[in-house]
Amino acid sequence: MHPSIRLITLTMAAVVVAAGCAAGAASKAPSANLSADPSAASSAAPNPSLSGTLTIYSGREEELIAGFVDTFRTESGIDVQVKYGSTSELAATILEEGDASPADLFLAQDAGALGAIAAEGRLIALPKATLDRVEPRFRSDAGVWVGVTGRARVAAYDTRVLAETDLPSSILDFVDPKWRGKLAWAPTNGSFQAFVTALRILRGDEAAKAWLEGIQANEPKVFESNGAVVAAIAAGEAQVGFVNHYYVLRQIAEQGESFPVRNFWFAAADPGALVNVAGIGILTTAPNPTAAQAFLDAALSTEGQRYFSVGESEYPLVPEVAAPSGLTPLDELGSPDIDLSDLSDLSGTLQLMQEAGVL
Repeated sequence: MHPSIRLITLTMAAVVVAAGCAAGAASKAPSANLSADPSAASSAAPNPSLSGTLTIYSGREEELIAGFVDTFRTESGIDVQVKYGSTSELAATILEEGDASPADLFLAQDAGALGAIAAEGRLIALPKATLDRVEPRFRSDAGVWVGVTGRARVAAYDTRVLAETDLPSSILDFVDPKWRGKLAWAPTNGSFQAFVTALRILRGDEAAKAWLEGIQANEPKVFESNGAVVAAIAAGEAQVGFVNHYYVLRQIAEQGESFPVRNFWFAAADPGALVNVAGIGILTTAPNPTAAQAFLDAALSTEGQRYFSVGESEYPLVPEVAAPSGLTPLDELGSPDIDLSDLSDLSGTLQLMQEAGVL
């Protein structure tokens, strides 16, 4: 077995990786009029003359992207086929299939999986016009993948028992014994594991292990997903949980301002302020790279960005598209300086989490 296949397969065998939030169905997102976007990159609008089949391997759930895919299919005339699954499972599949892979592009839930595929030389260099739609920190340094939406790490907290001033500015300070019995987390969740990988990169393995052990000593309640963490806080089962920002926002949108949970944003450059991305890369073996490029540029068009950001409360990554209301602007978050491709070492993170007694 190829080494990278083994590492990603280990990830799948050891944990249940959540591929995103089930909340916020695509039907809530605005209609994506993909062919009428003058501000997109040069090839952003799908060309009616495009033909053939476009095969997408998507680590994003069907309900999150199906509406966008349907619109692209209708406006481009391309027969779009989507294979859904967890991001790590699909990354392993791409490596296993090798040159025989039918996939044209890989839509990943996080940058780490794209980094793993890129490290094996499986992604093509993208056009400069496409890359330039997004800030350098949200795309591959090698120019082989680009972020589509951003997801910030936050602490969700119960406003009935805590104020913002009660929370520490750094996620590292939650090892304080005063938080014993008050925390919730989802250690098998892919976005949490990406955070731990970032913590390893930023502070080293020993510091990351010490943090995991410190949180574990505080007897956190364990859940399988970010959504379950937020629901537990709302139910009064925990006071603080480590999640992606949009889970709370989606609940507020559904239940109203009376929903008792809010997001707390960590200080600039803190590991807890990590902003990861969902991104796309085109495979070197893509049977239809032209259609793949058209889809990618449509996702980065103004209408495409509005579709994902407004409907799913995620951050648009194209500067001229404003973030949904209630979101701290990206340029104010102070995400730590890290090459998101380096989040690919999930096997090392799993091993560390196992050594810390978390998995």
